Amino acid sequence: MTTPTRPDDAHPYLRAASAGVRHHTRALAPSDANPPRPADRVHLDVLHAHLTALHQLLDRLAENTRPAHPAAGRRLATAHTRLWQATSEVHSAFHLLPNNTSAEAETSACHPERLPEGPPLLTICQRHLAAGHSIRRKTTPTDLRPHTTACVR
Repeated sequence: MTTPTRPDDAHPYLRAASAGVRHHTRALAPSDANPPRPADRVHLDVLHAHLTALHQLLDRLAENTRPAHPAAGRRLATAHTRLWQATSEVHSAFHLLPNNTSAEAETSACHPERLPEGPPLLTICQRHLAAGHSIRRKTTPTDLRPHTTACVR
């Protein structure tokens, strides 16, 4: 396995994911040709999948960093918890949005067995429950309390 020679050569998939998020953010910016649109369930489902993938990455980084650098590992663990809170809010917002299609209505109520093609591989609720098991094994209810920042910039 070769080591990248430049820092920007490291972690190409993570850089590509970040670039995709930046591109999507720019595409959502309102303009004359592109009026602002509210989020829909499909959009929030994809965003939730992205957040849960990031959640898993932060979990792994925190575990791997903590033995060698305890203070940095604790900070990564805190970021892991805060990201869970954001993921949970996106999941809640998903369920507050109206259904757009009948197929979507079937999956949004967490009844994937009703779909004609059978249950999907992973619904947003199943993904959220799986991520929730991970966070509950590593945090306490006090850790999950709402976060306030001490930054006064």
